[in-house]
Amino acid sequence: MTLSDVDWSRTAWWGVGALLTAALTFVVYSFVGTFVFGVFIYYATRPIYNRIRRRIPQTSVAAAVAIFAMTLPALLLVGYALLIVANQVQELNIAANGYLAQLPFTESTLDALTDPSQIAALDWQRYITIETVSGTVNSLTQAAGTLAFIGTGAIHLFVMLAVAFYLLRDGARLGRYLVRFTDQAGIVDAYGLAVDRDLKSVFFGNILNAIVTGTIAVIVYSVLNVFAPVGGSIPAAALVGLLAGVASLVPIVGMKLVYVPVAVFMAARAVANGVTGGLAFVLVFALASLVVVDTIPDLVLRPYVSGRSLHVGAVMLAYTLGPLLFGWYGIFLMPILLVLVVHFVRIVLPELLAGEPLRPYAVDPTHLTAAGPPEESGSDAVAAAKANADTRGNVDSGPDSEGDSTHGEREATEEE
Repeated sequence: MTLSDVDWSRTAWWGVGALLTAALTFVVYSFVGTFVFGVFIYYATRPIYNRIRRRIPQTSVAAAVAIFAMTLPALLLVGYALLIVANQVQELNIAANGYLAQLPFTESTLDALTDPSQIAALDWQRYITIETVSGTVNSLTQAAGTLAFIGTGAIHLFVMLAVAFYLLRDGARLGRYLVRFTDQAGIVDAYGLAVDRDLKSVFFGNILNAIVTGTIAVIVYSVLNVFAPVGGSIPAAALVGLLAGVASLVPIVGMKLVYVPVAVFMAARAVANGVTGGLAFVLVFALASLVVVDTIPDLVLRPYVSGRSLHVGAVMLAYTLGPLLFGWYGIFLMPILLVLVVHFVRIVLPELLAGEPLRPYAVDPTHLTAAGPPEESGSDAVAAAKANADTRGNVDSGPDSEGDSTHGEREATEEE
């Protein structure tokens, strides 16, 4: 091959494509935590979006309602729970204080914001006046660091919600484009459906359950401590709640690994110190943990969780190693990598190693015959598989075609 045989125009366009891909990769890498958390919000919101779509046919309106009427308040509640945990970590004077020192809040402000008894005792009418509002605006104007911190957080939150919104609204269209543009005998369709199914199970079934239960536990335990007898309060209530949420990722026993030992410790302390009403408070703590924190979230989320094909041990390693390797967003990124690798090895790798055509059983209609696949030409098999792949929609598909709408209704019915 000589230089005269090179298609320089096509080569130049390939170079432009490589540069654009590198630029896009750099942007995603720089904000990988934000994008990964946006994907988590998408999977956490999708079952709610499917129900809303039955009453609101417009995809944009349904996605906006799901995001701003339900997801955003939940994120604010989770943020408040984390603020309570941050205050308690600061009071305990442990290693994380190096990070907490970067927060633009004084210790007195944190105490006032995170103590339920102080919030309940505030006279809000005294603060909502023209003088206090104008004073607050002037103070915020001077507090450039606080504004920068809040502004950066708001930008990241906006990007997360935007990623989730457009995945809800246009995810099906993007999936159909990838299948029709790159699919070979349905392999992309089969791989995408398998990945989507397990990501839904991991994000909605496991991580969302941990976040919900952890948030509920932090708030419930902090409120219980307001009514605790002297010397009989829950030790580090917010941290106990956070640990209970993390422990819910452990199979079978779950958060009982946390609140059962804490209840035993509180009972022994109450008996040893002769705390009046101590055992009764321990009983209230145990009942609240079992019913409000443990059972109710599990009953609410379990109907939405589909069966899982991932090995439990592999999932546990992903949850454990992800934060250690990548940081806070590793608990979302590592399970994504696990699902992508598992289904690549299961669906794609055997055909690549054997040098056979990529025809997974999930989309190959010949697997339905009892006698095995008939003798047919390669082009016929590819055409049949492509026809089968094209009829598949996505659960989030809009009313673009009759097949996509039917598939969305069928999967929404299964999730219900």
